[in-house]
Amino acid sequence: MPALFTGLIIFILASYSGADAAIHTETIEYKQADNTLEGYLAYDDAIKDKVPGVLIIHEWTGLGPYVKRRAEQVAALGYVAFAADIYGKGVRPKDAKEAAFQAGIYRANRQLMRERARAGLEQLEKFKFVDAQHIAAMGYCFGGGVALELARSGATLRGVVSFHGNLDTPSPQDARNIKARVLILHGADDPFVTKEQVAAFQDEMRNAGVDWQMIFYGGAVHSFTNPDSGDDLSKGIAYNKEADLRSWEAMKGFFKEIFSP
Repeated sequence: MPALFTGLIIFILASYSGADAAIHTETIEYKQADNTLEGYLAYDDAIKDKVPGVLIIHEWTGLGPYVKRRAEQVAALGYVAFAADIYGKGVRPKDAKEAAFQAGIYRANRQLMRERARAGLEQLEKFKFVDAQHIAAMGYCFGGGVALELARSGATLRGVVSFHGNLDTPSPQDARNIKARVLILHGADDPFVTKEQVAAFQDEMRNAGVDWQMIFYGGAVHSFTNPDSGDDLSKGIAYNKEADLRSWEAMKGFFKEIFSP
């Protein structure tokens, strides 16, 4: 009886370990022209067949712990997640001044911004478990704006999700190139994205006939999904737990919609 009981315990433990597959992560070097970039790949190691892929683009502080954690969370939903590197290998701003400088380079050169984003997309498409016909792009703050620019470039995407992202563009006419459905998750009190920019973005989407939706979260300001943003609303940057959770659920529903057969 003891031997039988021991065997049963071993079987149960083995069953649980198999049911709870781990998230595999790795750092991937890739190129855009002659520039070396360093992205972060995450996927469930139980995946055997092709699944949708999600390109994730970092906020202005570069590819760091926050966006890597988001990639792992996306991977846990059953997708292959690839956090792209817009700035380049080793370029990781240490403070707001450096972050503003790096983001400014790409905001002033939207073609370079698009090329860096497309390089990440192409890297994701090459991964053996990714269904290249079912890919979405998402981003946070600066990254939300990059994801939208990637869509405006005509990239083949099923959907784009922007979390408290930049909405402005110097080329609103390029919205006619958008093939993706668009979901904007926005803090209703975000002082860094003006009402004029919001109105211009909505007109841009309407004029181009894009399938878009925009959700506003009351009481939320910029960077509302990042716990490191603190809780001082007067700074215009603060974490909002309710908006964070609600926006994540909205993203999950959106992905189910765009990735459905």
